[in-house]
Amino acid sequence: MPRDPDTATNPPLVLFRLSFRAVLILVALTVAAVGLALMLRYGLVQDVPTGLACEAGEQSFTCSIRLTAILLFTWAAFGWVAVAASLVQLWRPNIVAFGVAIIAAAMGLVLYNTRLSALAVALLVLSLARTVPKAR
Repeated sequence: MPRDPDTATNPPLVLFRLSFRAVLILVALTVAAVGLALMLRYGLVQDVPTGLACEAGEQSFTCSIRLTAILLFTWAAFGWVAVAASLVQLWRPNIVAFGVAIIAAAMGLVLYNTRLSALAVALLVLSLARTVPKAR
């Protein structure tokens, strides 16, 4: 017996959406991450006096942070974290994966991981068209 399309119960598709509060929190965190990345890039990594002092053998907290930042963007850590989190977001949309991906991508775009971070942003845009997982 064929089903009548008017009586069939098809649940409506619900796309992944962020609440207004979540958007405000993510915007604030992303702006803070970009500010931190800019401070790292222009205040520590590209600052000539700091670079000369650290290369001359100065043992300070500033030089340790500078070396850590250089190692992280040399290994493309920001880009890989952003891509991994955006793939998780594309697979199973949730606010945590979205937040980690957008913050890591923002830092990666400032700290020399532009290709992987741009890929992560593109995957995040695609993830906005995904449906929310069904409630159990």
